[in-house]
Amino acid sequence: MIKKLRNFILLNLVFCVFSGTSFAKTAREIMEMVDANSRERNESVFSLLKISTCKYGIKDQKVKCSQAPTIKTIESVAINTGPSGKDNQSIAFILEPPAERGVGMLVYTYDEIGKDNETWLYLSALGKVKRIVSSNSDADAEPVAIFGSEFTNEDQETGKLNDYDFKLLKEANYKSSRVAIIEQTPKPNIAIKSRYSKSLLWVDLDKEIVVKAKMYDKRGAEIRRLLVGKIEKLNDIWLARSTTILNLNAKRLSNMMLVSINFGMEINSDLLSKRSLTDKAFRKKHLDDIRAQTE
Repeated sequence: MIKKLRNFILLNLVFCVFSGTSFAKTAREIMEMVDANSRERNESVFSLLKISTCKYGIKDQKVKCSQAPTIKTIESVAINTGPSGKDNQSIAFILEPPAERGVGMLVYTYDEIGKDNETWLYLSALGKVKRIVSSNSDADAEPVAIFGSEFTNEDQETGKLNDYDFKLLKEANYKSSRVAIIEQTPKPNIAIKSRYSKSLLWVDLDKEIVVKAKMYDKRGAEIRRLLVGKIEKLNDIWLARSTTILNLNAKRLSNMMLVSINFGMEINSDLLSKRSLTDKAFRKKHLDDIRAQTE
């Protein structure tokens, strides 16, 4: 009897190995790896981005713009802060088109449970700084579009893993990569303030990055989808060169292309302030100092 039990256990272990099933990490542990990788990508970095937004349609079973996209070029600076380096501060400014040059966004994200992230938007045409309510701080607040795109402050928020429950649904292959499909569900105090009832995340287990996501509304209908394109390893960190988000209801999409990124920059934390949003000379001085490091 003991010998039969031993053989049964051995056969099951062999089956697990050869079927590709891994029980080494829980869904939470996988998401902690994704979160840690995200923090590395945001540590003292200077980036140049292009965001293209358009109405889309389906042609030849492919998603394609049905009109000329609007394209915005953006400079972004980010640093990790806080006692454990788990908070983040970032600031971004539109360079092009010329009519929107100087429009900026300042974001402080916090790892602490119950502490809402802070976002400020500066509209150069109005000369005013507007405080944006965090997506998880007001049940009646709509997520704010980032520079008029389909990317929103709720979609861009990272960390705060304790605000969600995670369930590992299965492991699979996706575009020749080994992925874990994880269900992310907001906890009750977050659920009443979020537009999502749940999200399904495809996590590349080798690169520790989300390569696909589906977001569902309170009725269980998929309303948004995120797709990651080219992935590269830079500075020993895996990151996405191209990220597309589709608004399935409005039939609009936005693609964020990472044109360039520089790690390990010397960044004066004074730049990450509301003064930089309104004081053009102050902002230019600090940005020029950072640009000079890339030459």
